[in-house]
Amino acid sequence: MIDVETLAGQVLEGKRAAYSRAITLVESSRADHRAQARELLAELTPRAGGAVRIGISGVPGVGKSTFIEALGAWLVEQGKRVGVLAVDPSSVRTGGSVLGDKTRMSSLAVSPQAFIRPSPSAGTLGGVARATSQAMTVLEAAGHDVVLVETVGVGQSEITVAGMVDTFLFLTIARTGDQLQGIKKGILEIADVICVNKADGEWAQEAEVTAKELAGALRLVYAGTNGWVPPVVTASALEHTGIDRVWNRLIRHREFMGARGLAEKRANQQLEFTWALVRDELDQRLRTDEQVAAVRAEVREAVLAGAMPAATAADRILQAYDSRS
Repeated sequence: MIDVETLAGQVLEGKRAAYSRAITLVESSRADHRAQARELLAELTPRAGGAVRIGISGVPGVGKSTFIEALGAWLVEQGKRVGVLAVDPSSVRTGGSVLGDKTRMSSLAVSPQAFIRPSPSAGTLGGVARATSQAMTVLEAAGHDVVLVETVGVGQSEITVAGMVDTFLFLTIARTGDQLQGIKKGILEIADVICVNKADGEWAQEAEVTAKELAGALRLVYAGTNGWVPPVVTASALEHTGIDRVWNRLIRHREFMGARGLAEKRANQQLEFTWALVRDELDQRLRTDEQVAAVRAEVREAVLAGAMPAATAADRILQAYDSRS
């Protein structure tokens, strides 16, 4: 049995082993652990919320892990405590993942001012998002100044991460003419800052050209609006150059929102997160309900045999769940 009050106190004292155990607790899908996690978060939430929350995604081969390590190391040099979390939708399909974050960020992982946490290894994307968002609360309560949330996969995970951070950073690289086509329109709509990474060696000049082309495209996308236009900067994570410029743009975005704008954004995120938690909890209850279990095999066989349409099967499962009382 976990002593939640003691654990909360140790987290607030910044004890590394304690917030590691706390994150394990909030990631758990066990019913008793979920109840204890709610108690823990009730204790920690009033002390959370002070960190800068940055989401990071990127095109394949962009050197995302190298960039995150370079940014994290630079922040540590500035006296910041840094947490790195991951959202990995690949675990939804396979029930597991390589979880190589600490291996890929070896130098940052050994820093006492940094904490790297791989993504949960199973569950729905909603469940992974729940665990990541609550892990963020734990790290903030433990005194971390910056929390970097990495999207390990692609697609919906980017939207999910954008919905739990203050600023979303998108990483791309210089390419030979297809850089604009290679970036999905949806990404440009959620990105707050864009960085062309690997701006070094023979690719340095091409990176500058790519940045100018992207900046021009974004000006067209946001033409006629008074909102924030995502800036495009270049950097080399390998050579640790331009990292300060990227951070400057990230902070500038927060300043553009202002205290009121940031508070409103986080409040809306919490409202969305509330409904995400409701959906996740309902999913868990459906999976463990005895009445649903009683009809699951029958429905499965009927659907696979083509004897029952999906809509009818769904109604049958819901009827079984509603009849439990």
